[in-house]
Amino acid sequence: MQLTGIHHLTAVSSRIRDNYRFYTHVMGLRLVKRSVNQDDVSAYHLFYSGDRKGAPGNDLTFFDWDAPPEQRGTHSITRTYLRVHGAEALAFWSQWLHEQGVSHSGISEIDGRQTLFFDDPEGQRLALVEDQGAGDAHEPWEQSPVPAQYQIRGQGPIMMSIPALHHTDLVLTKVLNMRPVRNYSHPEQPCDTVHVYEMGKGGAHAELHVAVQPDLPVARQGAGAVHHVAFRTPTFDEYHHWTQRLKEFRIPNSGEIDRYWFRSLYFREPNGILFEIATDEPGFGVDEPFETLGSTVVLPPFLESSRAQIIANLKPLE
Repeated sequence: MQLTGIHHLTAVSSRIRDNYRFYTHVMGLRLVKRSVNQDDVSAYHLFYSGDRKGAPGNDLTFFDWDAPPEQRGTHSITRTYLRVHGAEALAFWSQWLHEQGVSHSGISEIDGRQTLFFDDPEGQRLALVEDQGAGDAHEPWEQSPVPAQYQIRGQGPIMMSIPALHHTDLVLTKVLNMRPVRNYSHPEQPCDTVHVYEMGKGGAHAELHVAVQPDLPVARQGAGAVHHVAFRTPTFDEYHHWTQRLKEFRIPNSGEIDRYWFRSLYFREPNGILFEIATDEPGFGVDEPFETLGSTVVLPPFLESSRAQIIANLKPLE
């Protein structure tokens, strides 16, 4: 039983209109689901994707919370990599971000891949990485301001920071069946080591990068922080097996939760970082046509009876 890669990543924004503009107008992503946090319906939950249908492995999502800025540190997810294909794509992005007023690191080789670091307007740490063609086929979004050949192809590696590796390594390898494959020096803190774990068939779309950084303070979550990372499991059947597996290892977890567009299972690894296992099925097309994804607020059926009240409390995005 194998996880097959990154399913999605969920982060926090306190300026959701600016967030919407940045990720659609600058990053060229499509808003594929305009909904609310199912556990806090006063807040948007926006799903952006580089794939026109929002296929699993593409989604960068945000909770709309009125929160102070994140205090950076360890015990946290520290950078989200997004994949593009080819040196020309990275060269395009270097120029495009400059034109959009987004400062960036320039292109350099990190862990054997050409990479470009930058932050979003709230300090969300991002990177573009040349994926060498790995991952599922990408369906470009025809209305993106970014040309199809340069568009973001999905999630890349996710980097997290912890003060000590041993207990997290046991969960990653013995419980989640990830494979340790290599190490490299942290690009921003060369004295720290990053341990690379891969899932499924491997590749940039199926890696978790674990930085061991004992000298950092403990992070405090806020705007610009990552809330959790989700890993892909292809079917409901395998999802049920993962639930049983966590029980067998006596790992506290949320139990199975139906998010309507996918099923979720949440738990925290030993350093407190929130993990999710999410199903590929049924997908975002289950309740609206692919042609109009993200154009209106969509709610799961159990919230429909409260639609009027929920909508009245949401801010306009545009």
